[in-house]
Amino acid sequence: MTEITCKLLVIGAGPGGYTCAIRAGQLGIDTIIVEAEKPGGTCLNVGCIPSKALIHAAGEYETIARAAAGESALGITTAKPSLDFAKTIAWKDNIVRRLNGGVAGLLRRAGVRLVAGYARFRDGKTFEVETQSGRQVIHAETVVIATGSEPVALPFLPFGGRVISSTEALALTEIPKELVVVGGGYIGLELGTAFAKIGTAVTVVEAAPRILPQYDRDLSEPVVKRLTALGVTVLTDARVKALEANGTALAIETANGEQASLAVDNILVTVGRRPVTSGFGLEQLDLDMDGPFIRIDDRCRTSMHGICAIGDVTGEPMLAHRAMAQGEMVAEIVAGRRRAWDRVSIPAICFTDPELVTVGLSPNEASSRGFDIKTDLFPFKANGRALTLDREDGFIRTVVRADNHLLLGIQGVGAGIAELSAAFTLALEMGARLEDIAMTIHAHPTQSEAFHEAALKSLGHAIHI
Repeated sequence: MTEITCKLLVIGAGPGGYTCAIRAGQLGIDTIIVEAEKPGGTCLNVGCIPSKALIHAAGEYETIARAAAGESALGITTAKPSLDFAKTIAWKDNIVRRLNGGVAGLLRRAGVRLVAGYARFRDGKTFEVETQSGRQVIHAETVVIATGSEPVALPFLPFGGRVISSTEALALTEIPKELVVVGGGYIGLELGTAFAKIGTAVTVVEAAPRILPQYDRDLSEPVVKRLTALGVTVLTDARVKALEANGTALAIETANGEQASLAVDNILVTVGRRPVTSGFGLEQLDLDMDGPFIRIDDRCRTSMHGICAIGDVTGEPMLAHRAMAQGEMVAEIVAGRRRAWDRVSIPAICFTDPELVTVGLSPNEASSRGFDIKTDLFPFKANGRALTLDREDGFIRTVVRADNHLLLGIQGVGAGIAELSAAFTLALEMGARLEDIAMTIHAHPTQSEAFHEAALKSLGHAIHI
């Protein structure tokens, strides 16, 4: 057994953890990061990156398939496409490997020591790590818990066999003929849409009255229409009962209380994620909790001196970019800089077809906080670039204070609109008003012009509608 010391110990090399460690290394802090799996965490290995690769591949395939069926408005025709799905997954895996190597290289370049193994608290300053070469004890002045989250299983549908989480869905090497997605949130719909595009018969079972309940109806409606066009069956107010004895059908209860049976090759359960707070000796500490999450302050400090926590383990929103921003902040605080969490907004994106973006407050949220608001939207059907892309579904909407036109929130739905999220977030962080957006020249022809026009429309003088 060997013992080593460091100023900063980071537990978990997901987006939050590795960002924290890299920034700390850049600032000259003696840093160790411990990770049992490959660097990059859920996001890089079995989440954000591989799912977007599959979504892109599915979109490319569907475009060709539409052309083969004579459904291309562009006049393009082609032979019926075929898909080597195992090759698609291999391409996705290669992207993940490249990024794994990239993260490891960035850690080395920053002077961070990476210890591969399972870590466990001895006390608030000491960890034991089981590595391939034996047990290692690490003493640290400051510890950052960045253990992330994991998929939630249903008690009557444990993961295994035909019942899969998003992790297994991204590792399939054969296209399922029948896929039931349990849960109509963003993870289930992103993956369900991708599989529908490559030929899977997809059924979504959602217990709430509508899919994407975390988004308002105006935003989710274009997604509902697109799912219908793709042949996806959406069952709302429906409940899953059990996997039937033969293992090839799922028993459900429909909105009207009737019992039904759905044929399945796979059942993708996407009912949420929970923080990883077990398996690394958290019980050895006396941390204040916020339900299942570790409670933190505006500097990501826990209730114990010298222990910080970042990312999904600290609560909603469970987003990689939130974790990364927290990790960078904590590293700078450890280096002696004055930092605190004062973000105005954290963008949330749903990579369905079309994509959804929300930044800041929705109209309902703004009103519930007592703001007198103005809200207006500009549809992509009046945007030249959207028309040239043959994707006129969706809009961009602004939510502002009625008295001074300060932007409180920006929402949008449309093809590729995720790339506008940075502009939306920057506008809120900079304290922009409608007049600022209206006086900013937006390049033509681009979809970003819809943001400009939404501001103009709210001011009462839109040009193109």
